[in-house]
Amino acid sequence: MAILSDKDILAGMESGYLGISDYHERGLTPNGYDLRIAEISVRGDPEIKKEGTVRIPPRTMFYVSTIERVRMPVDCCAQLWMRTTWIRKGCIGAFGKIDAGFEGTLTLGAYNATDDVVEIPIGERFCQMIFETLTTASDKDYSVRSGHYQGQTGVTLEPKKK
Repeated sequence: MAILSDKDILAGMESGYLGISDYHERGLTPNGYDLRIAEISVRGDPEIKKEGTVRIPPRTMFYVSTIERVRMPVDCCAQLWMRTTWIRKGCIGAFGKIDAGFEGTLTLGAYNATDDVVEIPIGERFCQMIFETLTTASDKDYSVRSGHYQGQTGVTLEPKKK
């Protein structure tokens, strides 16, 4: 396994090896890419917020969808790490890996673990995506193995029906 550098990420996008739609130069890090917030769904509030600054109540779960759509090759996956900006404000995240072959926006679960409101602006960077190459290409990528969230857009809490 190897982690892609900023140079590798740019070369991968240029060649079409991997995809990051709505790429923003500020998101590129030495060993990853920071994903930005398109919308936020706060548990208990039926309205999905798509603009402005969202106030996350204390001790409340919320879900973030990314602006960027990612397209993963069959021999690459990615780790997701919450930016320390949000950790320092008391948020914790429940992130998984982005599977080889996945394509779509990402839905990320997070929790305001403090007794204070946390304000999160739409469009702000929320988590870092770290690309890892697999030792060999997957036999069956995400789209074949499960694909429940393949092609998703926006906050998606339930898998697609097959």
